[in-house]
Amino acid sequence: MKTNCILEGDCISVMNDLPEQSVDLVFADPPYNLQLGGGLRRPDDSRVEGVDVAWDRFGSFAEYDRFTRAWVKAARRVLKNDGSLWVIGSYHNIYRVGAILQDEGFWILNDVIWHKANPMPNFRGTRFTNAHETLLWCATGPQARYTFNYDAMKEMNEGVQMRSDWHLPLCTGAERLRDDGGAKVHPTQKPEALLYRILLSSSEPGDIVLDPFFGTGTTGVVAKRLGRRYIGIERDRVYVAAALPRIAMVREALDITVVATPRKRAEPRVPFSAVVERGLLPPGTVLFDAGRRFTARVRADGTIISSDHRGSIHQVGAAVQGASACNGWTFWYFETTGRPNPIDILREQIRAEG
Repeated sequence: MKTNCILEGDCISVMNDLPEQSVDLVFADPPYNLQLGGGLRRPDDSRVEGVDVAWDRFGSFAEYDRFTRAWVKAARRVLKNDGSLWVIGSYHNIYRVGAILQDEGFWILNDVIWHKANPMPNFRGTRFTNAHETLLWCATGPQARYTFNYDAMKEMNEGVQMRSDWHLPLCTGAERLRDDGGAKVHPTQKPEALLYRILLSSSEPGDIVLDPFFGTGTTGVVAKRLGRRYIGIERDRVYVAAALPRIAMVREALDITVVATPRKRAEPRVPFSAVVERGLLPPGTVLFDAGRRFTARVRADGTIISSDHRGSIHQVGAAVQGASACNGWTFWYFETTGRPNPIDILREQIRAEG
């Protein structure tokens, strides 16, 4: 199957021609069916560049639902069982899309709120400023295995677990494609930063990413930059003509090691006893938590003992907190050169030594 290409035509027909279970990730930015009533103007009477194009108009909710169900079915057929799907929308359509996704067997993992750092004001003053859009991240079923690069997203968020509210600006400046007259080439061009998070979080280098509403190629740009393969489907030749040179200008990720995001769970298992037997933490070493509320001593057999509990680093860590579980590698610290360090750095040292 050909990848790193744009297939021109109707997304449903084109997807139905693709091999079954052939793609790893689907990102869909379908028409929102905005139901706009007339033009919108600013207080100075200048016209607002809204979404007023034929592909976003549907005669009824029933017609929109039929279209949505058809593309969702087609996407499910080409998606691998361990793949996942992202779809973005606004309050106009996301609830209808979400219900149809569930009807078709998808399992919603998260709804992610894209909080726009620079939203367009509500010029009429009749509603709250619409400052966000919603993304639904779905697996193919409740028991499906799917890619989630948790550790990579945590690192992107300065070592803190990434939340489901993403504060990112709209697509503006040099990134926004405009025609010779200065008008937007595509009214709903998404920022590359948004696609960067999506692809980095839920795909691996070499994976095939399908975008059935390719537009001006943001998914292709980010896929190329991150070492993923892409298939774009787009029926508007103006958008295709804008996407091709845009993607061609992107420097491809040739060194796979710089875009790979290995998950800690996939790394070789290192027992705590290995740290002890190598002398990195000799028996008797005092361990403590980040707040120095609890302490425990290392034993020669790789267990630890607190004032009331004895067991593995995980068991004692959970017991002193009264918790059901604990990751002892990140809970316990040791003193070195006058500074506290998590014992996890010793595990990483052993892994690096092979």
